[in-house]
Amino acid sequence: MEIVSDSVALGQLIRAERKRQQLTQEQLAGVAGVGVRFVRELESGKESCRVGLALTILRTLGLTVSITSRGASS
Repeated sequence: MEIVSDSVALGQLIRAERKRQQLTQEQLAGVAGVGVRFVRELESGKESCRVGLALTILRTLGLTVSITSRGASS
C-alpha cells in the first residue's frame, strides 16, 4: 500500500502505474475519457486538478483509494 500525502505523490504514483502498464498519456486519456492535458497536469502534481477526474484515472488504472483518519491505528 502506498501512502499519498500530496498531489505530487499522487501524480508520481499514477505516472509509475501508467508506465508499468505500458500506456502513453494519450492512451490513458483516451481510455479514461479525459483530455491528455488533464493527465499531464495530474501526473505533474497540479493541485487544482478535479478530484472526480482523478478518481476516473485511478479506476482506469485499476487503483483504489483508501482513506484513514489520523487517529486510526494502522
